Amino acid sequence: MNDEAPRKPRLGEIGLSNYAPYLMNRIMGRYNASLRDEMADLGLTTPKMRVLAVLSVIEAPLIRDLAVLTVIEQSTLSRALDQLATDGMVRREADPADSRATRIHLTKAGRTTFESLWPRMADAHARMFKGIDEAERRAFVGTLQKMLANIRKHEI
Repeated sequence: MNDEAPRKPRLGEIGLSNYAPYLMNRIMGRYNASLRDEMADLGLTTPKMRVLAVLSVIEAPLIRDLAVLTVIEQSTLSRALDQLATDGMVRREADPADSRATRIHLTKAGRTTFESLWPRMADAHARMFKGIDEAERRAFVGTLQKMLANIRKHEI
């Protein structure tokens, strides 16, 4: 009986083109780069865009939940929220159930800014799925959802 675990293949044996984390990083890098100029024209960065995107769907999350949903480190999120608040795109409000916690609200200006960027985001999303039929797209997104469930640390 062999108690040793089977040898895991090395990255060079798998190859970058077959390594999912590498592919996901490349895809997101290209997606973000494709939006960079329009975001800059709106005074946005990738973290700010992520905040506005999440707030356009989820109403008034706690800051700690927003950090998870936007995949932004707390210090970077704090700077982005300060800038968005200064620009009138978000507002902070104490949580009624816990005055130590803060909820973030999307303002009308923030929604307007996000809505002006959304068509470009939707186009970039559509380009990623060009030539991929609906069934394959659904299966892929389902696989990503399972992968996230496998690795996530938070319930959201």
